[in-house]
Amino acid sequence: MTVFLYIPCWENVRCIPFRYRSSNEADDVKFGKVVEVLMINSTSGPGLLFPKGGWENDETVEEAAVREAIEEAGVRGDLMDFIGFYHFKSKTHQDEFSPEGLCKAAMFALFVKEELNSWPEQSTRTRNWLTIPKALQSCRHEWMKDALENGFCKWLAQNK
Repeated sequence: MTVFLYIPCWENVRCIPFRYRSSNEADDVKFGKVVEVLMINSTSGPGLLFPKGGWENDETVEEAAVREAIEEAGVRGDLMDFIGFYHFKSKTHQDEFSPEGLCKAAMFALFVKEELNSWPEQSTRTRNWLTIPKALQSCRHEWMKDALENGFCKWLAQNK
């Protein structure tokens, strides 16, 4: 019997930037603050994404997550924790070794402390601060919804 191991064709790093804002809604009075996550537009179609990219040979995956948040979303902050690995398919990464374009992303939570007035990809990216329910509706891909709902939200509940 032959066993085939699946090896992702490409790995990337993503972060879910978040902040707290004061609540003006009666439902949120007991908490006093609302969590918002930052999503950016996709340059290749509808829906919103979390900042992402690869990492360079001279940086850690954590450093890459922070760099990508600056480059794509124009935010700086504290990288809090690793949320998990999430698998997805990418048409741009299909090759003879992975004809389905199987990939995986390392996901982190990033507490935003600063929004930059200018950043490398500001001409092609727009920032969108969304409550978690609105972000779940706006995710371009199902695996991102999973990362937000079952990764980030669980992490957030454990760390409040």
